[in-house]
Amino acid sequence: MKPTSQITAGHAVLETVIGFMGIAWSEKGLIRLCLPERSRETVERRLLRHPGVSASTDQPSWVVDLIAAIKAYAAGEDVDFSGVPVDLDGIDDFRLAIYDAARKLGFGETTTYGELAKRAGHAGLPRETGAALGANPVPLVIPCHRILAAGGKIGGFSAPGGSATKERMLAMEGVRVGPPPAGQATFGF
Repeated sequence: MKPTSQITAGHAVLETVIGFMGIAWSEKGLIRLCLPERSRETVERRLLRHPGVSASTDQPSWVVDLIAAIKAYAAGEDVDFSGVPVDLDGIDDFRLAIYDAARKLGFGETTTYGELAKRAGHAGLPRETGAALGANPVPLVIPCHRILAAGGKIGGFSAPGGSATKERMLAMEGVRVGPPPAGQATFGF
């Protein structure tokens, strides 16, 4: 793994129609994105757990644009996050390849873990691909919710609410999949 830089990062918590979301950024780009939670405090705690994240109030213009785009997405609009700068310092080459391949998926477009691994140049590694996506620091911008298990099944999701959240995000994009596996928590948005 590459060494991580200890750059001070700003952050913001935003209220959307589906709950409170949060972002953190460095001078290079987005470093964290928290999917919807019911309280501002929960998102704030999650963001501040990461080294270097501070209470900076200075928002570069791309951050202002990103906040508006996240709110539009949460309201059901077709939003393209592919141009958002991301700072993935410290991420290994395998995960970088998987994340790059995932970023090429557009609104409402899905693929499987196996197919994404192949697109990333790592054919035959669907489980490793799933593990990489489970560690995705910027979901939505790197749209890990658009990756399905074999046979078009929903698969796992490490965000709050698990597979039910993934299914709701896909439904917002017009994608219908089967019910989440038994035992997965639900997220009320």
